[in-house]
Amino acid sequence: MASVDDLANLVMDGLREYSELADTAMKKAVRKTAASVKKEISENAPKRTGRYAKSWTAKKTKENSHSLEMTVHSKDRYQIAHLLEHGHAKRNGGRVEGKPHIAPAEENGADLLESLIRKELK
Repeated sequence: MASVDDLANLVMDGLREYSELADTAMKKAVRKTAASVKKEISENAPKRTGRYAKSWTAKKTKENSHSLEMTVHSKDRYQIAHLLEHGHAKRNGGRVEGKPHIAPAEENGADLLESLIRKELK
């Protein structure tokens, strides 16, 4: 006959195993989402020479046993990201309209991350 302590140990082992699986699933979903956001920004970015679109990357910012933080950013063309997203004034007057390409990718990424995590944890 199993004691209460044995039952508690079994429950704790099960919870630990689920926690590890959930952490793994979450990290996998974060990596996949970061790659998807990077790809979407690159595809929808304004293209004159193509350098700006190619400059986007996803890098791991912070990771520990229970969390992962990824950052999607422009490596060497970050100075113009805001100008291209929101528009800017021209030298001799007038205005260049912005082309939203970062914000929509961010919104899609949030939805994708949520759906991937829900799918993995079911």
